[in-house]
Amino acid sequence: MAEENQELRKAGLKVTLPRVKILQMLESSEERHMSAEDVYKALMEAGDDVGLATVYRVLTQFESAGLVERHNFDGGHSVFEIARGEHHDHMVCMDTSAVIEFHNEKIEALQRQIADEHGYELVDHSLVLYVKPKK
Repeated sequence: MAEENQELRKAGLKVTLPRVKILQMLESSEERHMSAEDVYKALMEAGDDVGLATVYRVLTQFESAGLVERHNFDGGHSVFEIARGEHHDHMVCMDTSAVIEFHNEKIEALQRQIADEHGYELVDHSLVLYVKPKK
């Protein structure tokens, strides 16, 4: 728990039990992309009494503090992942909603090249590929 306390303090957030529990849940979950509802259900299953409104509020605070990244995949459904500092892109399976992370330097270079050709410097981007299993 000391590690989570340090992360919260470093992000300028007061250490509270709900914040620590939510951060622990995000860091320990096998699922790297969790909705607020996913976090809430996992906390309930673990016997932690943290309300859904609190989960939403804390996740928004974490996003503002740079601890998590919010992604809005299909249908405006927000999911959160721990901000690890390394860039990656996503594929979302249209059949199962599974989120697959990937990094491809050729795609990264091509995006920088395209921005450059239009007279811009690429600062940030989000790439989401929506896929279906091959038949």
